[in-house]
Amino acid sequence: MKVKKAPVICGAIGAVAAANAVHAALFRPKKPEVTPLPAETVNLDRYREHLSEVIRIKTVSYRDMDKVDWGEFEKLHAFIDESYPLIREKLEKTVVPPANLVYRWKGKNPALDAVAMLAHQDVVPVTKGTERDWIHPAFEGYDDGEYIWGRGALDMKNHLVGVLEAVESLLEEGFEPERDVYLLFGDNEEVVANDKNGARDIMHYLKDRGVRLDCLLDEGGAMLPVNVKGVIKNKYLAGIGIAEKGYSDIEISVPAKGGHSSAPPKHSAVGELAGVIRDLENHQFRAAFSQNMKLLFESVARNMTYPVRLITCNIGVLYPALLQICKLIPAAACMVRTTTGVTMTQGSPAANVLPQRATVTVNFRAMPGTTTEDLVAHIKKVVRNKDVEVNVLSSKEASSFSPLDSRAFGIIEKLCLAIEPNSIVAPYLVMGGTDACNYEPICDNIYRFGPFRADASLMMLCHGTNERIPVSCMEDGLRFFKHFIREASAE
Repeated sequence: MKVKKAPVICGAIGAVAAANAVHAALFRPKKPEVTPLPAETVNLDRYREHLSEVIRIKTVSYRDMDKVDWGEFEKLHAFIDESYPLIREKLEKTVVPPANLVYRWKGKNPALDAVAMLAHQDVVPVTKGTERDWIHPAFEGYDDGEYIWGRGALDMKNHLVGVLEAVESLLEEGFEPERDVYLLFGDNEEVVANDKNGARDIMHYLKDRGVRLDCLLDEGGAMLPVNVKGVIKNKYLAGIGIAEKGYSDIEISVPAKGGHSSAPPKHSAVGELAGVIRDLENHQFRAAFSQNMKLLFESVARNMTYPVRLITCNIGVLYPALLQICKLIPAAACMVRTTTGVTMTQGSPAANVLPQRATVTVNFRAMPGTTTEDLVAHIKKVVRNKDVEVNVLSSKEASSFSPLDSRAFGIIEKLCLAIEPNSIVAPYLVMGGTDACNYEPICDNIYRFGPFRADASLMMLCHGTNERIPVSCMEDGLRFFKHFIREASAE
């Protein structure tokens, strides 16, 4: 007896579709336990006033430390002493030269590993010629009621002042931590991969005194609104940075005879250098999703609307296609591979002189697991011109990954959900650099998160013109800091 194939095939397709529909319906975020934050006293007016005043203090850092106006850092230190009398009275203060600040809040049980709250005092300079592009002057700290404007408003004097406000408020309430609490404020975080590193000096200061940190919290992620019509509705993505990429500036040089430009060879040193650049840009590092990246994608996929979840519930099958898409988008590609950024070139000193040497500086941001040695080996492998000279100008290795099952990560996750129940809390890899990585010798649980709700468009203004923070996000940030210190410093 012949069996009609069409009905069988249609039935099989229907069964698969039905199963997928059920899978999509069940592919939802795990319902978290949301515990509302207890009522907490915060002084938002004082926070706003102090942030404005701190922005006015021009603590600009430079790679050439002779350019730094250390008097501005002294002004900031004096402001902290004057504005936070209980911190001045109750906490031990140490200045680690030239201007790094260490505050120790003694806990009731000093045998326990300590907790550290990090922030950096310095800011990047305002690019010359752009001063008039600011709606409000970069160092005025103008508060218009909706935003506080100025250099450092989001990176990261908001965090620095928020931590100070939280500690002062807890002291006013008579709170005593079980563990020692350290406030660690570096003086040159914005100068990446510098030989003289303030956070590293603080770490050595603590290590030499036998201090071990249970956890630390530094800048990194934020609470970004996610709202795409028909795809995902009224969510906040709270990314907790559990690692950061490495940083290397590597100079590659091509030597040549040089001479008069009237009798040029087929390829001058600059022409040869062009081939080097093409080789580097045409041979990108291998891209791959880390387990933490997959967890981030899955967390977002589970929070999408039901029709879309018919597709995203099969996220495991979609990873190869997603990886190819990410590689085509620079903002996404940097999350899945070590990046190669050609940034500076130099050749002849005059238009009619053939260069005797042409150089290119390439900035690499290395994924965890890729070392500076690996970068040099990659250059020598992919560049066909084997006469090139490779010189590492500066470098900072990528950090290790911090665990997701630690007490500190759980506290951050709980507080994010308490402040905003519609949060998608997930780990992520920080693309830039922070002071946090310098503390790996004395701490395993290192997290990078700023508890401020702000649009991604505002976050992009860090280091740019018209940097500003929404006043509306500051109170929750202050409540977060107070609760984190309370819980992280418990026994």
